[in-house]
Amino acid sequence: MDERVLIATDLDRTLVYSRAAAGPPRPGEPAWVVVEHLEGREISYLTPTAAERCAALAAARRLVPVTTRTPEQYARITLPGPPAQYAVTANGGVLLVDGRPDASWDARVRSALRTVAGLEEARGELVRACGSDPSAQVRTVPELFCYAVVDRPRLDPASLDRLHAWGSAAGWVASLQGRKLYLVPVPLTKAAATAEVARRTGARHVLAAGDSLLDVDLLELADLGVRPGHGEIADSGWSSPTVTALETTGIRAGEEVLAWFAARAEELVGRPGER
Repeated sequence: MDERVLIATDLDRTLVYSRAAAGPPRPGEPAWVVVEHLEGREISYLTPTAAERCAALAAARRLVPVTTRTPEQYARITLPGPPAQYAVTANGGVLLVDGRPDASWDARVRSALRTVAGLEEARGELVRACGSDPSAQVRTVPELFCYAVVDRPRLDPASLDRLHAWGSAAGWVASLQGRKLYLVPVPLTKAAATAEVARRTGARHVLAAGDSLLDVDLLELADLGVRPGHGEIADSGWSSPTVTALETTGIRAGEEVLAWFAARAEELVGRPGER
């Protein structure tokens, strides 16, 4: 494996897709590759082309999944190719090394979280923000952050504005991704954990991909980044000269993200002085 380029990729709606997020299958196309099951049900997919590209990339480069999923939710995903030695989960709150939480990283996270408002206060604000949606299910990732599974049309925009305002003052950030409304402490970032992986592996360059506003810090950390044509970032209008904005949406954006990673990595290692 070539360690010079670290590839840090968000998972949901960037690399892997639920049926709802994938878009309709094309007539006659091969069946999608299942990468996640829950209670016996198939719930996340790659296209066959994306699966081939993912396996090839993971064999050639340091591929690091970077996700807001909890470690337990991440464990349901089986990506094609060699298993990742490092994975960033819980939005940077848990760094997995060979599938186990890293104790030294855990200590750093606990110290950083003492600088912002507490989790119980944040959960209360999230419950209030979801008051217009009686079906909302508020969940807590112990000691880290909270989120709610919501019916988006039922959310009150004014309540969301109040949640954002509270977060700005209290050191938390809200992010609406699909049917999930996340409330995450500002110190808890994908970028910080990814930078730690780059330090440990000696990577010279970082490439990154993501679709949500919680991925912006990761994209800013990277030498170069890419985002699909859908998601919070696309909707917000955020851009950066180092981030490629794809036009493709849905599950086929995963194919393009992986092709972009492979091409940019080859370019980086082919520069004079990289050998």
